Amino acid sequence: MAKVLIVEDDEVIGRGISGQLANAGFEPLLVSRGETGLARLRFERPDVVVLDLMLPGIDGWKLIETARSEGIGTPILVVSARGTEQDRVRALELGADDYLVKPFSMQELVARVRAAARRGVRAQDETRGEAIELEELLIDPREVQAYVDGENANLTPTEFRLLYALAQEHGRVVTREELMQRIWGRRQRPRDRTVDVFVRKLRDKIDRRASNHTFLHTRHGVGYKLQAAPKGSPEAPLRPTAP
Repeated sequence: MAKVLIVEDDEVIGRGISGQLANAGFEPLLVSRGETGLARLRFERPDVVVLDLMLPGIDGWKLIETARSEGIGTPILVVSARGTEQDRVRALELGADDYLVKPFSMQELVARVRAAARRGVRAQDETRGEAIELEELLIDPREVQAYVDGENANLTPTEFRLLYALAQEHGRVVTREELMQRIWGRRQRPRDRTVDVFVRKLRDKIDRRASNHTFLHTRHGVGYKLQAAPKGSPEAPLRPTAP
């Protein structure tokens, strides 16, 4: 029986989620404060966390950031009334695995928790291989960071994982669906722009800063590849800030 930690300060919503998950065969653990949720996550290691963002004490943002910085790879599903793209992207950048906007279908919540439990704990050491150097771009998995012309690109952990995944393919075009599965552990949904948003962020931090090359390239309707191309060449995107 998979154990699900629910961190939700609204008693009605928390008990509703707990009841639905119990009926679906999960073992729910309900807490109402962020610091309590973090303590239970550290010491009980549940299979999945269902997390509200607006919590008393430690909020959901800080809980995600702290858990990932400590190497805790438990899948985290955010459930929040905050539904802007900026909120969703921020949560994913910090290390959340999925995001549901309130109000949501309880059936969908159960399905996503079940999918997260099947995926299991994310591997925390998967990006500890050798550094990859492409012209003026250095991708260093030991530092979980990239450097452009010797300057730190200040990538978030999710941005780094996406860049490193592309770099490991040695110029092969990787589909959006494949990237969604590898980085976020879920299928691409219609009108889901997660991959495109993160590629745009990488272009701002990598391509804009690079002195001589463009690295992130789009195969329209398919996906992306990482390959060094001299700026201004046909391989380089005409508008490097667009996905």
